[in-house]
Amino acid sequence: MTRDFSNAKLLVVGDVMLDQYWTGQAQRISPEAPVPVVKVSGNEMRAGGAANVALNIAALGAQVHLMGIVGKDVSAEQLNQVLERAEVSRDWVYSDSGTICKLRVLSHHQQLIRMDFEKPVEAQCARELATQVGLKVGEFDALVLSDYAKGALQFIEPMIQAAREAGVPVLIDPKGDDFSRYRGATLVKPNQGEFERIVGVCSDESNLLMKAEQLIQDLDLEALLVTRSEHGMALVTKQSKPYMLKSQAQEVFDVTGAGDTVMATLATAKAAGLSWQNATQLANAAASIVVRKVGTSTVSKAELDNYLQSTLRHKGYVAPSEDELLSLVQAAQDQGEKVVFTNGCFDILHSGHVRYLNEAARLGERLIVAVNSDESVSELKGPSRPIVPLDSRMELLAALSCVDWVLPFSEDTPERLICKLKPDVLVKGGDYQPEQIAGAQCVWDAGGQVEVLSFWDGFSTSNIVERIAQSEDTK
Repeated sequence: MTRDFSNAKLLVVGDVMLDQYWTGQAQRISPEAPVPVVKVSGNEMRAGGAANVALNIAALGAQVHLMGIVGKDVSAEQLNQVLERAEVSRDWVYSDSGTICKLRVLSHHQQLIRMDFEKPVEAQCARELATQVGLKVGEFDALVLSDYAKGALQFIEPMIQAAREAGVPVLIDPKGDDFSRYRGATLVKPNQGEFERIVGVCSDESNLLMKAEQLIQDLDLEALLVTRSEHGMALVTKQSKPYMLKSQAQEVFDVTGAGDTVMATLATAKAAGLSWQNATQLANAAASIVVRKVGTSTVSKAELDNYLQSTLRHKGYVAPSEDELLSLVQAAQDQGEKVVFTNGCFDILHSGHVRYLNEAARLGERLIVAVNSDESVSELKGPSRPIVPLDSRMELLAALSCVDWVLPFSEDTPERLICKLKPDVLVKGGDYQPEQIAGAQCVWDAGGQVEVLSFWDGFSTSNIVERIAQSEDTK
């Protein structure tokens, strides 16, 4: 379902670490202390922190280069092995403080204890890292800064400045109580707890959005994405209305590294040319997959495709944006599915509409229904119409089993929308010649077909309205 990310080039910089997992059976309590005894049978090494972000980007099929600070030690060697297997290129600054390592002991998929091995990163190492980033950032489509407050990003400001001068978007996973150091970034992605530590407690969604808009202005950002756990995500940008996305997770096993997956997917999608809204939807889907895994994990492009097929392909999906629908249409066509497009007012939905839409749906595998806005219905049908407002008309259409996607349009005709989406089949009901149908030429130019279907006799919204009016007059 997702587009090809192989041409996207991303630079990931931040606090890298090795995540080590010891697993085994815990079947008794220690006689020495009231703690379980784990008979260790497995030892697994994974990449953590910024390294996990890089792994997730690689899993999506994009090109990624990782930069960070490690020691000349066994943990660095093990981290290199993990990254080498995933074909993640990297440049290290070596520090006497060593490589950060987090050791977790698990039994029956439950984490019993975590032990962290870390020392403060020297300022000269962080300064050297910032210098190297400034020299390389212009070679990439996006810069991802993964801040775990371990010291690698002590000099984050010159990194942001270098990226801005090179015209490279900067996406930051933040940490700490001072977001002023992120000023000038393109997007910052705090979770709600991190966000509220900066702006104060948000009493409701409208308060959250108001504070998000203010933070964007204060930090000179283009966008802010607040991840809200089971409440989903809130995307706020300078250019468009806020986008509130509900969580899609169904069963959570482990949230470790979920933020890394969200950032990796968001950044990869943006580097590949997707809008912030489309990138956020993909990131939300990736998060829903990764929280069902134990420990720091990645989400592959194949997993993301399969997940989207099982969720975004459900009947009656109301597309929140034209750009998102365009990506879904292109993905369906890539899989050999024929996309059908039709449009109308659909004011007072009746059996004639349903029969017409079922007939249209049989011309392909997917059916898009574009619905006239309330204002355009009034222009077409008169000031007393529509009887049913737009949101309700869309909701009813979305509930039909033959309909895949519903979206509104406000122009006199849907020609612009048709030319943008380029459906395989354009369908119109009524007494038309194909060349008279708005958008027909765009469909033909794209190799598609235009079909005219007859309306079913005996069904008319206007007749229904007239009969209701006559009934009222006789009372």
